[in-house]
Amino acid sequence: MSNRIYFDYNATTPMSQEVLEFYTRELSKYANASSLHEDGRAAKKDMEIARGHVASLVNVKAEEIIFTSGGSESNNTVLNTMLNEGKKRGRNVIVTSSIEHPCVLEATKRLESFGMEAIYLPVDGDGLIQMEAYKEALAKKPVLVSIMTANNEIGTIQDIKTLCTMAHEAGALFHTDCVQAAGKVPVDLADWGVDYATFSAHKIYGPKGVGGLFVKTGCPIEPLIRGGHQEAGIRAGTYNAPAIAAYGKAAELAKADIEHYGTHTRALRNKLRDGLLAKIPGIKVNGHPERVLPNTLDISFPGAEGEAILLHLDLLGVDVSTGSACASGSLEPSHVLMATGLGPELAHGSIRFSFGKYNTEAEVDYVLEKFPPVIERLRAMSTVYNG
Repeated sequence: MSNRIYFDYNATTPMSQEVLEFYTRELSKYANASSLHEDGRAAKKDMEIARGHVASLVNVKAEEIIFTSGGSESNNTVLNTMLNEGKKRGRNVIVTSSIEHPCVLEATKRLESFGMEAIYLPVDGDGLIQMEAYKEALAKKPVLVSIMTANNEIGTIQDIKTLCTMAHEAGALFHTDCVQAAGKVPVDLADWGVDYATFSAHKIYGPKGVGGLFVKTGCPIEPLIRGGHQEAGIRAGTYNAPAIAAYGKAAELAKADIEHYGTHTRALRNKLRDGLLAKIPGIKVNGHPERVLPNTLDISFPGAEGEAILLHLDLLGVDVSTGSACASGSLEPSHVLMATGLGPELAHGSIRFSFGKYNTEAEVDYVLEKFPPVIERLRAMSTVYNG
């Protein structure tokens, strides 16, 4: 780790020392996990141990986990399946939310190009699904509902169990993007009853380029990548066995540490939130005040532009994000914040602080000392801010 302060854990996490050491050892096991010889079987065994750990983290059966390259591939696989599944069931509607990750929104747009109808549910000012709109959408008999468990920008956590129950009563399949939730808050997919869920290793101190897809036994799924027999024919391609094994180690550690992780990151989040509210007038905390990831703090700073704030913090040695890292190449205001009812100015002037297990109170104290004068200077230069 560098001596910079990293408050961007929702974008990605560093590999933990335990996972890195485990991963390094696994890299020496070079045999193809599909091979039948002893070395191949050894690689396959480590992979299956990992499958068990990933399944345990979210309370499902090991055989219901499919390894992929990450959350985007997993989400695309589920949505792509609905093209044929919709035809089989005589259902042509996909329901999702207006605050989903871009990979879900773009995959849904692709389904629209094939003639399917998409309903993008509105959210309230805290980022929760508007239930009346949801009921109206379910009345249109969708084939699939896809709603993320926790939002990557504002951290709002949906009531997935209730949303899933309602979807099933309407005859729809239910998918949840669990990338930001799994390993940070308790996730019990068996209790929630969902049909599909997606995860990613690099959000829980594992390697990049590997993730998981939960498919409940008996639910339809079609390969996005076709070819060999890997993952029961659902995801072709030579296994990245060392990364998969390391993902399992990360999942094992995340499950064991989840209570401490929540307590630690929530304390840092609350300390920064309360300190900034006390020191900087007129700011707005985004997301639900209670149903929120313990590590996520999104704040709008009227009179200051997000990219300018980010660059000033960067010069102070602090890494943060303006919304989602996946959308950082865009100058458009955050679609998530706009969906919650924020105007373009507040959406443009928002910063996401996301904490992890390596952050300290001293780092928060540093930001509370150095950051308020930045906002004061930016507001003084603003031609529109009147205080």
